[in-house]
Amino acid sequence: MKITKLRHKIDQIDSKIVTLLGERAEVVFRVGQEKAKANMDLHVPHREEEIFTRLMRQNTGRFPTHAIRPVFREIISACRSLEGPLKLAYFGPEGTFTHLACARRFGVSAHFVPVRSIGDVFAEVEKGNVEYGVVPIENSSEGVVSHTLDMFVESDLKICGEILLEVSHSLLSKSGDLRKVKKVYSHPHAFAQCRKWLEANLPRVPLYEASSTAAAAKLATKELTAAAIASELAASLYNLKVISRKIEDTSRNFTRFLIISQTPTAPSNRDKTSLMFSIKDRVGALYRILEPFAKYQINLTKVESRPSKTKAWEYIFYLDIEGHVADEPVKAALTLLQEECLFLKVLGSYPRGSSIEA
Repeated sequence: MKITKLRHKIDQIDSKIVTLLGERAEVVFRVGQEKAKANMDLHVPHREEEIFTRLMRQNTGRFPTHAIRPVFREIISACRSLEGPLKLAYFGPEGTFTHLACARRFGVSAHFVPVRSIGDVFAEVEKGNVEYGVVPIENSSEGVVSHTLDMFVESDLKICGEILLEVSHSLLSKSGDLRKVKKVYSHPHAFAQCRKWLEANLPRVPLYEASSTAAAAKLATKELTAAAIASELAASLYNLKVISRKIEDTSRNFTRFLIISQTPTAPSNRDKTSLMFSIKDRVGALYRILEPFAKYQINLTKVESRPSKTKAWEYIFYLDIEGHVADEPVKAALTLLQEECLFLKVLGSYPRGSSIEA
């Protein structure tokens, strides 16, 4: 039969792929040895981005281009583990969207360490217990995560990457039966993102806040009539059944996460830079701090302000701009900006993230 011959050909191709993966792993292992001799970082974010970009550009066959990144992410993750264990701290427990973002970005071969707060993520990286930390920074529906912004005021850690995760919420329970649900647990942001669905399907059911969507899933395991709004990853981790998928009000619901480390990142030619500063209290101050970016044609992708917590009605501004701090236009703009600021802090330059599905 023709189909038998085609399947045999697939088997032969798969065998070649496995052989090539072994060859790749051997080269990566040797790279790891050389890095160890030179005391170099095992993980190089801009190098990975270069690989993804090159391979997607080279793909001209029937294999979906959007699938290149997730396939090679796992290949790179598995090969990287041969160089040495890559440890990451994240705001836990297991099953949160932060956990999911870590797995999607670094692959399952990395070692993920759940901690109890965003502050603990920063602490683990600062102490050197892990190479990286992953923290949420903003959601497209609910806005900024202020605690993460506030942590950068005192911390000297650098942003070395970002993850854009398309978040999809599910209603989970032990029974899997919507009619048996008498209460729902979840994080306040998840409730806000699923407000319309809850009003339409569970209008009189009380809602109880949890510290995270994963914590909500844990609570739902203890009560037959309780449900949780969480990820499908949480359903598999905590042995819950999915009552309904994609219950969020907005179909394009993204959460952005930052990757933090002690080491700055080299340019990738597709970067953004995050800044923090406070300005002098005078007429036209805000205009003056934005003027350098217009002068050097640098695009601003985010502007945020937070109370300084040191003086009433004094604010700290957070900016994301396109470009790397090593780029000449960015250097020139920051030199002018420094003259208008009480203080200026570069939080990091890093490759711009590509959206990935939960």
